[in-house]
Amino acid sequence: MSEAALEAAGVDSYRERVAKQQPAWPDPQALATVVERLNNVPPLVFAGEADVLREHLAAAGRGEAFVLQGGDCAEIFAEATADRIRNKIKTILQMSVILTYGASTPVIKIGRMAGQYAKPRSSDTETRDGVTLPAYRGDIVNSSAFTEESRIPNPERMLDAYHVSASTLNLIRAFTHGGFADLRRVHAWNKGFAANPAYAKYEQTAAEIDRAVRFMGAAGGDFDALKTVDLFASHEALLLDYERALTRIDSRTGRAYDCSAHFVWIGERTREIDGAHVEFMSKIHNPIGVKLGPTATGADAIALAHKLNPDNEPGRLTFVVRMGADKVRDNLPPLVEAVRDAGVVVTWLSDPMHGNTFTSESGYKTRRFDTILDEVTGFFEVHRAAGTIPGGLLVELTGDDVTEVMGGTEQIDDEGLARRYETKVDPRLNHQQSLELAFLLSELLSQQ
Repeated sequence: MSEAALEAAGVDSYRERVAKQQPAWPDPQALATVVERLNNVPPLVFAGEADVLREHLAAAGRGEAFVLQGGDCAEIFAEATADRIRNKIKTILQMSVILTYGASTPVIKIGRMAGQYAKPRSSDTETRDGVTLPAYRGDIVNSSAFTEESRIPNPERMLDAYHVSASTLNLIRAFTHGGFADLRRVHAWNKGFAANPAYAKYEQTAAEIDRAVRFMGAAGGDFDALKTVDLFASHEALLLDYERALTRIDSRTGRAYDCSAHFVWIGERTREIDGAHVEFMSKIHNPIGVKLGPTATGADAIALAHKLNPDNEPGRLTFVVRMGADKVRDNLPPLVEAVRDAGVVVTWLSDPMHGNTFTSESGYKTRRFDTILDEVTGFFEVHRAAGTIPGGLLVELTGDDVTEVMGGTEQIDDEGLARRYETKVDPRLNHQQSLELAFLLSELLSQQ
């Protein structure tokens, strides 16, 4: 890779813009040393893989497939274990099976994995018991431990993020192409989880799939397509020092790709049209996303589309809407209609998590499962009324049986949150709640 080629591609133009949500690195020389090392490591993903995903996202934008994007709100280095990664993959596979079988819809599987280590914060500092320290900005920047030393931004953590991402991607590829994801294992994916209504319903679906597969086998069907799946990697491209350092020139086309993930997105807090994040993303050729919250306007969406996808290429741009259940039916229609009427080609995803967060009486940051379902339902209703396509869902989930989101058939209440509340940032759906959500989605897609 040539730095001169990257400069010629204009990828450094973002340096002239205001970059929000960046850490205050205390040692510029230490930062420069880490960036130089990252400039020379192998890419985590390849441009050709990103191009394949772009084609898939284009299909979702036309209603020919559905995107399921799921994973942690903020990945933790210490939790990048084989068991946790397998459980997350298993959950995404199970949700995909429910959608594909229940709604006859191909599912594009994207993990919010192998890179979701940076988090935007509403404040640069955090105060506890009269002590004020820098905010925790994700494991790629500092530690969540509330000590002065732990909260100092440390650029060496970017190297840790690279290596943990590489090992996570290695496991993802092993699980998805090494036999674990074989559709004939639909029953095995449910082993080890406690019995409850969502799992019982999944077992019924699995039994129907098993019968269908055995019928295909008796009829001489080819099972090669059932043995493996593609699971793409994604994260918010928040930490620009890291994203730029992993940007490479594609030898096939001479174009720049951010090789930290197949799909990267711009958050609600950093989507200013003249900001550094939008400028940087306009220079790479990955499929990209932009989060749009309740304050976004149709003019904002159209301006972002013109900046980020001037050629109106299908699959290039995804809008991820995070309105809140109480706002989605009022605030989303003007956005969808403006984009539709402007002829902008975009894939629409719903993020039903971030607009529905609150603090419970016991002090836990949480969400209500019914509220999440309501925003997803509202997302589909708006698109149905506008004659546009609800292309997918981005959801924060884990494959573990945590208790972070209230409600669901387990009826997790405020008191129940304390049983197994593990997240360091935002609350996630547990395994059972993820399957419950998939069954609702299956019904909505069938109606669509």
